[in-house]
Amino acid sequence: MSRLAGKSALITGSARGIGRGFAEAYVREGARVAIADINLDAAQQTACQIGAAAYAVQLDVTDQASIDACVAACVAETGGIDILVNNAALFDLAPITDITRASYDTLFAVNVAGTLFTMQAVAKAMIARGQGGKIINMASQAGRRGEAVVGVYCATKAAVISLTQSAGLNLIRHGINVNAIAPGVVDGDHWDHVDALFAKYEGLKPGEKKKTVGAAVPFGRMGTAQDLAGMAIFLATSEADYIVAQTYNVDGGNWMS
Repeated sequence: MSRLAGKSALITGSARGIGRGFAEAYVREGARVAIADINLDAAQQTACQIGAAAYAVQLDVTDQASIDACVAACVAETGGIDILVNNAALFDLAPITDITRASYDTLFAVNVAGTLFTMQAVAKAMIARGQGGKIINMASQAGRRGEAVVGVYCATKAAVISLTQSAGLNLIRHGINVNAIAPGVVDGDHWDHVDALFAKYEGLKPGEKKKTVGAAVPFGRMGTAQDLAGMAIFLATSEADYIVAQTYNVDGGNWMS
């Protein structure tokens, strides 16, 4: 298969988890992929495991100099960026009365500012190149609703959906499609961390929250990176040229909008 043959992709936070799953899927479809991560050693290991079509770049999405250097490195490596997946994100939870400014600042710095300013830097490179491009932001079902102890994370993902709409409307005149994916509950290391936080604040046993939310998904189980990869590929192809500023739920039926 070669739906992304000849394309160059930058995926943030892709040393592991969903980002890595997308990188593997993009390579299978013929793309050259930058494994961009704050942990360069992990990015290099992942790129080595994926193969010659992947290469590692260090990226701290909270640091503008790091963002600019990452984009420049990708352009130097491949001649330009055709696809950006804004995947890097952090999670935290606490009741409203326990939220700290440090947690708030960190989540908004990574999930919102990181998404915006990485998108901005890549969009500038795409505009300068003059060949358009595809930008895919990772939102969440948490951005569709509030949750009692997930206030800050929900707010950051709602902001990602809003930024996707605004950027999509603004950048389509340059031939740049901006859209987003809203996953539901996705199994992996990330949810082990989430489960531990719920255990702390809701008095649950380890693993109990994960089991409960997985069973509640209409599809019957938690999602995987592979469940999301099809949408990530589609939105990166010419098949999605007429799709602008949309956020797609890929969540096993958890949320309808």
